[in-house]
Amino acid sequence: MKTINIKKYLVAILFLAVTISCSDDFVDVQPTGDNSEDFFNSEEDYQNALIGAYDMLQSSYLNVMLGEIASDNTLAGGESATDVLGIQEVDDMVHTPQNVQLRDIWSWMYAGVNRANYILEFKDKTDFVGKEQVIAEATFLRAYYYFELVKWFGDVPLSVDKRIEFGEQFTIDRTPKAEIYTQLEADLTFAAANLPYVQTQAGRVTKGAAQALLGKIYLFQQKYDEAATVLDDLILNGPYDLVTDYNTIFEEAGENNIESVFEVQYFEGQGAGFGCLQCSEGNVAVGFSGIRNYTGPEFSSGFSFNVPVQEAYNAFEAGDLRRDVAILDINAWAASTGATFGEGYEHTGYFNRKYLPRTRSSNAQGDRNLTNPNNYRAIRFADVLLMAAEAFNRSSTPDDTKAQAYLNRVRERAFGNATRNIVATGDNLYNNILEERRTELVGEGHRFFDLVRTGRAAQSINGFVTGKHEVFPIPAIEIQLAGDRWSQNPNY
Repeated sequence: MKTINIKKYLVAILFLAVTISCSDDFVDVQPTGDNSEDFFNSEEDYQNALIGAYDMLQSSYLNVMLGEIASDNTLAGGESATDVLGIQEVDDMVHTPQNVQLRDIWSWMYAGVNRANYILEFKDKTDFVGKEQVIAEATFLRAYYYFELVKWFGDVPLSVDKRIEFGEQFTIDRTPKAEIYTQLEADLTFAAANLPYVQTQAGRVTKGAAQALLGKIYLFQQKYDEAATVLDDLILNGPYDLVTDYNTIFEEAGENNIESVFEVQYFEGQGAGFGCLQCSEGNVAVGFSGIRNYTGPEFSSGFSFNVPVQEAYNAFEAGDLRRDVAILDINAWAASTGATFGEGYEHTGYFNRKYLPRTRSSNAQGDRNLTNPNNYRAIRFADVLLMAAEAFNRSSTPDDTKAQAYLNRVRERAFGNATRNIVATGDNLYNNILEERRTELVGEGHRFFDLVRTGRAAQSINGFVTGKHEVFPIPAIEIQLAGDRWSQNPNY
């Protein structure tokens, strides 16, 4: 059963104008409801506002999908070369500051920041038992949304414990990402210290999620010693483990399992349409990635975006049990099941099986393609093991024995035995770890950013220009709303 279902609570907090997810830009209009500043008088007020802050996680479906399409793992696909033009542009590395989808990422992530900051702005107003945990969850969420913004856009305006309100766009400036990372490190250290490893409600932030995200942020800054310390602590002391059967991870029965360190919750009881994609409580990316005009067992149809390329399929070694779980060979599937399907633009014969729409009940609301209930596994324990392996291999005093151990835990599941374990050291081991990240995490939205942070994007992504495409352009409308005071990212 899905938890943290948001929409039923929003009536209670509609005056939070800063939380309106259909906002056009990151600058939020002053709340107009009477006595809006008199909220946060009870634990219920804080919990309802926190649910609103969680809600914007569901809009990160676009970040995940474009994180694959921008990489060498998948092509845009869709119906034609003009189907959702912004997605096509990112795929071809010809995106501009007018790109609608990039503006959506900016707007939706800033909506999340402001929802979290609204709670933190009033964190000292009312005391109640368990308040520290509420504040820690809000602090994590702010860090999560800001990390997405920094990954995509580099230097962005930073606001701490205060909403960015209408009018401030004329005075607020972009903050260097190094300063933002410092704030995120402090936020996640605080969150980890004030959260439990296990929550009573699935989907809520845990100590492990905070540690894992902190370790990832250290890796993005090449702070390998710090990353190794926090990730090793998580591995040794946290409650997580790899599930035995990789095939079960991405099915409904595998949601919120022992491998899930942080998972974005989706459900199909609150629908949406193309006029407000971010309004859906379902995982929009799943329908976008579905097989066009599909009829057959197990899956339902979709729009054939985000199609894996042959190179990604071939990246799996012989005998790797993950390949056919991660990537569906539609021709082989049709031959064995009698399924039929249509071919979309840039058809490769492959689909992202991890997040294909499954056969569903009749309870879905709105456009069924936009309300798929598949959760997004934002941070899996396998990712934590591979990050730790990388950190130990790259640290100032490398520990390749430990790096091998963590890498091989992942590989032993992938092959069903220890015969394919890695014994390399140094740079060869580093290369093995990065290759393993591709095959273990294909289809999960990490590939583009892994290539950028490791300096391998230009050699891997067609059209990638060094000194430009490491980040995406600041949406032109945001620069205009700031009075044209902000400089654009280089070469856009």
